[in-house]
Amino acid sequence: MLVTTTHSVEDRRVREYRGLVMGEAILGANVFRDFFASIRDIVGGRSGGYENALREARLIAISEMETEAEQLGANAVIGVDLDYETVGDKGSMLMVSASGTAVILE
Repeated sequence: MLVTTTHSVEDRRVREYRGLVMGEAILGANVFRDFFASIRDIVGGRSGGYENALREARLIAISEMETEAEQLGANAVIGVDLDYETVGDKGSMLMVSASGTAVILE
């Protein structure tokens, strides 16, 4: 399955549009990860725990979107948009959503 943020694919024509597809992932924040991230905020540096959580959530959201596209008989998703939000009490959860247009490319 080809997944791209562009609205067209070079040298390939969209034969048919199958519709909007989406995938979402919501992950809870980990108390220990939050604690160590707050320390890094003070002393500087990257937060590997949060980076891994973002990566995992993004992969889940894209995978769900691809599955939805396959169910529509598409072979590609174009115009993909990824959104990141915090939700829940005090932003305790991370939400990643992926959306795009399922198409059949020649």
